[in-house]
Amino acid sequence: MSVPPKKSEPPAAPPQPLSLTEAIIPIAALIFLVAVSFLLFGDEGALGPNQVALTIATMIAVFVAWRRGHSLDSLREAAIASVGTGIGAIFILFMVGALIGTWAMSGTLIAMVYYGLQLLSPHYFYVTVCLICGIISASIGSSWTVAGTIGIGFMGIAQNMDLSPAITAGAVISGAYFGDTTSPLSDSANLASAAGGVDLYRHVRETLLTSAPALLIALAVFFFFGRPGDFDASAKIEAIRGVFDISLWLFLPLVVVIVMAVFRFAPLTTIFTGALVGGVLAAVVAPARVIAYAGIDPGTWGGVGIVKGVWLALAEGYKSQTGIEAIDRLVTRGGMASMLNTVWLIIVALAFGGVVEKAGVLERLMTPIVEKAKSTGRLVAMLVASVFGTNVVTADQYIAIVLPGRMFKAAFEKRGLPPYVLSRTIGASGTPTSAIVPWNSCGAYMAATLGVATLSYAPFAVFSFVSPLLAIAVAAFGIRTNVSAPAPASTGSA
Repeated sequence: MSVPPKKSEPPAAPPQPLSLTEAIIPIAALIFLVAVSFLLFGDEGALGPNQVALTIATMIAVFVAWRRGHSLDSLREAAIASVGTGIGAIFILFMVGALIGTWAMSGTLIAMVYYGLQLLSPHYFYVTVCLICGIISASIGSSWTVAGTIGIGFMGIAQNMDLSPAITAGAVISGAYFGDTTSPLSDSANLASAAGGVDLYRHVRETLLTSAPALLIALAVFFFFGRPGDFDASAKIEAIRGVFDISLWLFLPLVVVIVMAVFRFAPLTTIFTGALVGGVLAAVVAPARVIAYAGIDPGTWGGVGIVKGVWLALAEGYKSQTGIEAIDRLVTRGGMASMLNTVWLIIVALAFGGVVEKAGVLERLMTPIVEKAKSTGRLVAMLVASVFGTNVVTADQYIAIVLPGRMFKAAFEKRGLPPYVLSRTIGASGTPTSAIVPWNSCGAYMAATLGVATLSYAPFAVFSFVSPLLAIAVAAFGIRTNVSAPAPASTGSA
């Protein structure tokens, strides 16, 4: 007796495109919830409330996508895959926390402050910070490395000069992102050139058209912010001398990091090596301090105490107990554990970004934007707005470079614009604006590393908003657009 064949189940219907209203719902929910979080908790929102807001917004996006035919399994996989793209950034965050801990213990951070107090003046401090960070970032191509090393030192100097932490953080970020945007060693510059199909060095030259003036404007603004008058740092310098044995040897970990970055070692390897060198340096120049931090009798377990002290600095950071409040506040910091709130923020933000990308939210929102661009200036302005919006929605600068580049490429080609107009616009807007979005991986990293809330330093991150505005202005005035074909007749599309 034959067994009748099983009836095959009909294939699931493909998901339906979102309506414009449905695409707006998750974005509006995110903006509303984060705004409520800020009103209720202020700058403390990044310690947990913003993460809750992003989680709820993610559930709303899942519901909208599910109603349109996306399976819950596919949405879960999209969220997991998106979080997976941020694993590298998360590990770098942990390494920066470890670096801060050992550099605080060894005296590297306090040495930066010590010499900074002697060499810098409040009158030109901010402009100097921006310029130095710009030069180093252009040399090594990494804004994160710059902020996580000398940026921390500058924050300590500002604290001791009674200068604004928010303006200092803005100066660090402005300089750091100038290099990240224009250096051929930068991964984001390489990605932007690839998104436009442009030779890397051509892309860098074109990007300088907006980035160099943006840096000059930032330098002028930070010079204006300088505080006139003399500053007597003698008492603070003497206090530091009384606690730490200051010498140029304390800059060894910083030199190691910069050299490794110049030779293109991976940021993760570079930063963790700097952390380990800081730990070894602490064991050499201040073994008593390390053993005391470990809480072990030096006469009995000296060697074990050194290992334990350095290990604690890597994991939990260094807690100074000199009895001098200003120094203890400056040096008590770091550790991998200090980055956990930021890691939590990045994870839930990337999960939200993965769901809305899978659901087609961004494509649905961008399509009418592209269609309404009737001029080169407006097309570039729409691209800048889309890049920034993608940074807000997906919490990832790389998605903000790739996705709008893919969506706008045909429109740029149809208008006869050369590919470098697309790549320089993406480069001038995607990388810098990522640092001023609180839940973006870059904004979260800068806030955690520099110790200033993103919304506090954002108004002073001059380069981050001047650079995209200049990209729009350059296109609007037809500077180096080199339109090779007349614009198409108006047919309702770009």
